Amino acid sequence: MRTAIVRWGVACGLIGAAVAGADARVPEAVTPPVEIVRAVAIVGGTVHPVAHPVIEVGVVVMEGGRITAVGAAADTRIPDGARIVDALGLHVWPGLIDCHSRLGLTEIGSVRGTRDGNESGGMNPNARAEVAVNASSSHFPVTRANGTMLAATAPSGGLVSGWSAVIALDGWTWEDMVRRAPLGLVVNWPGMRWKPKRDGKDDTPERPDWEKKVARLSDMLSEARAYGEARDRGEEPRAADIRWEALAPVVTGESRVWIAATTLDQIRAALDWTTAEGVGMVLVEGSGGGGGDAWQCAGELAARDVPVIVQTTRQPAHGYEPYDLPFREPALLAEAGVAIGFGTWGSAHARDLAMEAARAVGHGLARDAAARALTLGAAEILGIADRYGSLEAGKSATVLLVEGDLLDTSMQVRQAWIDGAEVDLSSRHTRLWRKWSARPR
Repeated sequence: MRTAIVRWGVACGLIGAAVAGADARVPEAVTPPVEIVRAVAIVGGTVHPVAHPVIEVGVVVMEGGRITAVGAAADTRIPDGARIVDALGLHVWPGLIDCHSRLGLTEIGSVRGTRDGNESGGMNPNARAEVAVNASSSHFPVTRANGTMLAATAPSGGLVSGWSAVIALDGWTWEDMVRRAPLGLVVNWPGMRWKPKRDGKDDTPERPDWEKKVARLSDMLSEARAYGEARDRGEEPRAADIRWEALAPVVTGESRVWIAATTLDQIRAALDWTTAEGVGMVLVEGSGGGGGDAWQCAGELAARDVPVIVQTTRQPAHGYEPYDLPFREPALLAEAGVAIGFGTWGSAHARDLAMEAARAVGHGLARDAAARALTLGAAEILGIADRYGSLEAGKSATVLLVEGDLLDTSMQVRQAWIDGAEVDLSSRHTRLWRKWSARPR
């Protein structure tokens, strides 16, 4: 496996090579070519289009990588020669979408050589996650076997980590897998709490340096704007700067800044900063395992149209908070009108995405809202709702055939398709099960 430096170097080279092209300034929406001639009709199942009411006995027709028809079995024509998939007693859902993960970037947490998501240095606006994705990661099969077909994978570390990307969880190479790149610029908002000095000589709290770090963020955007304006005037710089080129989607409003923040003061400072800079924001709450205070300013987030990526598998932010507050927070945010998506923050536990939503449903979130946050709502946040997230004619044939309740641990994915191509649902788990099931007794 190539190291992070080599992979990020490739990313820098790709961006530098694209300096002269207009496409380098906007996020790419990639749809790979799909050569599927024979139509597939999923017949007789309970169809959950998400964007429309449930169809109790429905039909979903897929052809050429797209959905061509969705409707009641009695009213929907099935093309001649189509392959029929019997879905009687099963449920048909759009593929689930993880809004924040490390899939493809982290294989074994304790082995540095398999962690490609954290680049050296604190300011890396030119780093791009997709080129570091390990397409052969063993985390992909077990994750898609549990219903997740698409995921936002994000770099980490430093003040500016780099760009995240949306990938499909199947493909030979990262080029096959990417669906939108770049997605969002990942910024880790600095801590804002004063800390006592540790030298034992002075009890005066140490003033945090968050103001300096925020000033660095503002300077970064100012440089990028000046660079872009100079290029628009036809003033060629002495040398292309891949950092400012990479920031073009942010300063032009094509992409949002994905800010990782936990405490109330961090979140409000981030809101004020993005408003002052005139850039869009997505709040990535917590740091994977840590708590979050977004529920305390849900009204402000809704008023500023800031989506929140939530994780229920974590501890409360403060010792005085009830243990179940992380489970109840998605409901509190949704009630305030905040758009939410669920994230898993890692790779090994990305297979548990549906259970993130299930825990929220058990603590007040409406089932329909949870299902939407896993599908169409997530697609809207990621900017891919024109192709993914719901079962509608013209959209990608990214479909699940599920036995049981989608939000129950006993749920089983029986078949799945990504862009019309059926995916293999075997994994290391199923191979071990077959092996030990055949053990001599």
